[in-house]
Amino acid sequence: MKQFDYAHTAEALLTPRTINLLTAIHEAKGRQSVQAAIHPETLESMTAIARIQSTSASNRIEGISTSDQRLNALVTAKTTPRNRDEEEIAGYRDVLSTIHENHDYIPLTPNVILQLHRDLFRHTPLIFGGHFKDTNNLIVERDAAGNSSVRFTPPNALITPELVGQACASYAATIQDGRTDPLLAIALFVFDFTCIHPFNDGNGRMSRLLTLLLTYRAGYKIGKYISIERLIESSKETYYEALAASTQGWTANANDYAPFVNYLLGVILRAYKEFDERFGILGSISSDSSTPSTIQSKPTKRAKPTKEQRIAALFDQTLSPLSKAAVLERLPDISETTVERALRALVNSGAIIKIGAGRSTRYIKQR
Repeated sequence: MKQFDYAHTAEALLTPRTINLLTAIHEAKGRQSVQAAIHPETLESMTAIARIQSTSASNRIEGISTSDQRLNALVTAKTTPRNRDEEEIAGYRDVLSTIHENHDYIPLTPNVILQLHRDLFRHTPLIFGGHFKDTNNLIVERDAAGNSSVRFTPPNALITPELVGQACASYAATIQDGRTDPLLAIALFVFDFTCIHPFNDGNGRMSRLLTLLLTYRAGYKIGKYISIERLIESSKETYYEALAASTQGWTANANDYAPFVNYLLGVILRAYKEFDERFGILGSISSDSSTPSTIQSKPTKRAKPTKEQRIAALFDQTLSPLSKAAVLERLPDISETTVERALRALVNSGAIIKIGAGRSTRYIKQR
């Protein structure tokens, strides 16, 4: 039977590449605390946007979707589900909110996992929510042509509860011991959870929700502000490649966890970098708009940059042309209409140059 020893397994993962990823994440975590203290007013809008993006992306990975208008209404609880896809989207919204708001009180145990899975399907008529799988299942992947193939055969349904319990116990012991970087323990557990595939449905979404829960509990709350699920969706091909590489030999305790662990650490680091970029734009605007002055007895409050200033500053941060979609992705709290208006104004003023036309339109700073 598969064995779980996260403290021992993590030691073998401490290669230069993994150590560099961990070090960069630790440094970024410190910067996030400082940046959040300087611009607390920005965090609320970032959190709201991240919840929408996370709910949309995690479900879209599984082929579950609805219109943007309906998605926004569902996430903000301004409407009720109309079909099966929307029922599952509403369930993800509920579990995501539970994790966001109560993570400190949600330990990783089999019962907690079952309760979160129950809530994931609470809006559907399905009866397997909150129960481990009662039949054996397969992990199937589909290529670009729509052809499917079996990537991995998870353990038998009969031993699933025992395996989940052992994985949770190993994770708890590793965290309590304190000698293993929690990010490594998190990546190891999430991967093993995915391989156990303990439910009839919802395994992928549960793995991403558990990633958020465990990172929050470990003090890495970047997923509240930058959607981890969106970053996974945008690198979905690499995500599946990492899963495939790490599953070989899993049942015989002979697999290499490194591909998946390094992938997940890379996603977390990418989220921190995106956070840095957004706050770097705010900081550069504040610095540029300030003027030298004599020492004052009281610190002056920095003026909040306008949305147009933030869009203009975005082009100062990159040497590559940006599309309108790229601007919207990097500044998701700004509406499409505002972005279009700002881009026109920047082009008219000569601050940026328009390249191409139609869907190929890009913009680049005039240097």
